Amino acid sequence: MARLTLIQLLALAGYATTASADAARVTTSSGILQGQIASNTDGVSEYLGIPYAQPPVGSLRWAPPVAYNGTDVIDATAFGNTCPATTGITSASQLQSNDEVTVTPQGVDIIMAMLAQADVMYSEDCLTLNVWTKPQTGEASKAVLVWIYGGGYTSGTTNTTAYNGKYLADTEDVIIVTVNYRVGFLGFPGNPDSRTNLGLLDQRLAVEWVRDNIAAFGGDPDRITLFGQSAGGSSVDYYAYAWTEDPIVAGFICESGTVFTPGTPVSAADASAKWTAIATALGCTSSDSTEVTECMRAIDWQTVQDTSLAVAAASSSSGIAGISSGFGPSVDNIVVFADYAAQSASGSLIKRPLLIGENNDEAGLFKVIFGLTGQTQLSDAEWSFLETSLFTCALSERALASLCNSVPTWRYRYFGNFPDLQLSTVPDSGAWHGIEIPTIFGTDLDIQNAVQRTPAQEQVAAYVRGMWVAFAKDPVNGLTNYGLPKYNPLAATLLQLAYYNQTGPNTVNPAVYDIGCVIDEPLLGILEALGLI
Repeated sequence: MARLTLIQLLALAGYATTASADAARVTTSSGILQGQIASNTDGVSEYLGIPYAQPPVGSLRWAPPVAYNGTDVIDATAFGNTCPATTGITSASQLQSNDEVTVTPQGVDIIMAMLAQADVMYSEDCLTLNVWTKPQTGEASKAVLVWIYGGGYTSGTTNTTAYNGKYLADTEDVIIVTVNYRVGFLGFPGNPDSRTNLGLLDQRLAVEWVRDNIAAFGGDPDRITLFGQSAGGSSVDYYAYAWTEDPIVAGFICESGTVFTPGTPVSAADASAKWTAIATALGCTSSDSTEVTECMRAIDWQTVQDTSLAVAAASSSSGIAGISSGFGPSVDNIVVFADYAAQSASGSLIKRPLLIGENNDEAGLFKVIFGLTGQTQLSDAEWSFLETSLFTCALSERALASLCNSVPTWRYRYFGNFPDLQLSTVPDSGAWHGIEIPTIFGTDLDIQNAVQRTPAQEQVAAYVRGMWVAFAKDPVNGLTNYGLPKYNPLAATLLQLAYYNQTGPNTVNPAVYDIGCVIDEPLLGILEALGLI
C-alpha cells in the first residue's frame, strides 16, 4: 500500500470534513501549518501566508531570496503581507463615469478587487505562498497549479479575492498554489553590485518549495504546472528559458504574456542607469558600488519606493536616455536573455508542453482605465496596433518557438464577454485584459455582487476550467484527450474559446489574426525546414 501523508490519513479519518473550522496540520520545511476549512466549499483546506523565504530585509534587501526553514507551528489562516507595490487605482472615487467612459456598477467592484489592492498590508516581509487542497476526495496524489500574478512587475498580490484558489480546488480535483514575489524597484533593481531580477528568483524558490512540500498536502511533485497572466504570463515564460538544467515543472500556461513582448526585457545598461539615478536621488553616492548598496539598505522601504517612482516618472517625461519609467526583468544572461528568438532556435528552453493565448479585446481594460483616470486616450487604430504587436504577434512567435523545438503546444484566443464581468458599456470593454482570470478561478461572483452568471457563462466557465485542469493533470496528452488539436500555424488549430459565448474550441486558422506579424530571423529557417511557414 502506498504511504499516506498525515493530511491524507486525517482526511480519511474524517477530520478534514468535520464542521470544525480547522484543517489538518501539515508539516513542511517552513514549519507545522495550522490551516482552516475554506468558506463556501465542501471541505477545502486552505493554508495561507506560508513563508517560503526569509524576509528580504536588511542585508537581504536587493539580494536573492534565502529559503525559510522552521519547525514552529504557523497560523496559516490569513494571507501574508503584500510586497511593496504601486497601483494606479487606489479608490472607487477614481472610477466615476464621464464623457469618455460609462462604467458599470460591477465594473467598479471588479477593478477595485483586481487592481486597487485597497485593503492589503504592505511590508518587505512578504515572501509567502498559499495552498488550497482537498485530499479527502479524488486522486490521492493530485496535479498542482502554481499561479503567478500579473501587474506589470510594479503591482500584484495573492491577497485578492480574484485569485483565491478554493473553488478550483473544490470542483476540479487539483491543488492550487499562489505566490507572492517582489515587484517594482525592490524586485527588479538593476543593481550592478548584486543579482537583479529578484522577483523571478523569488518565483523559482517558491516552485522549489512546492516541489519539496506539496506531497504533504496530497500533491504530486511530478505534475506541477506554472500558470500566470500578463506579467505573470511573461514570468512563466521567463522561467521556461531560465531553468533548463532543472525544470521541476511539467507544463506552462501563459495567459496574455510572453518573453517576446516588444520592449522587454530592458538591457543591463538601462537597468543599471536607473539604479544609479535612484541611488543619487536618495543621497547614496560613492565610487564603491557596495557602499552605495549598503547606504540604500539603511533607508526605509517607503522612502525608497517613493523616490524610485519619482525618478522613473521624471526620467520618462524628460526623455532621459537609459532610464525606464517602469520596473521589470533586465538582461543578466542568467535568468533573462537578450534574444529569445536565438535562444529558441538553439533549443535553450525547457521542452515541456505549452498552453498559450490572449483575450480578444486586451485593450478593453486599458481603454476604461485611461478614460476614467484622465490619461490621453488612443485612437482605435492605435489600440488595435498595440493589441496586435504586444499580444497577438508576440504570442504567435512564442508558439512558433515551441514548435521549432517539437514541444506540444496549444494556442487560444478567449472571447467570453458576459454581463457580470462587463467593465463598461461605453466603450464596450469586451473580452478585456484579465477577464479570464475570475472565470478560471470561479471568483467572478465574489469580486462583484451586482449581476449573476448566465447559463451560457456557466457552461463556458466549466469548459475553460476543464481545459486548464486537463492540461495540468496530463500536460502531454490532456488537451488532446479533451478534444483539442495541437497548434499548427497552417491549419485551423487556433482555439477560439467562448466564441460568441459558445462552449467548445471553435477552431480557426491563426492567419486570421496573425496577418502582418513578422517572425524573427533565427526561427525562420527552422520553421521552413519543418514546413510550418
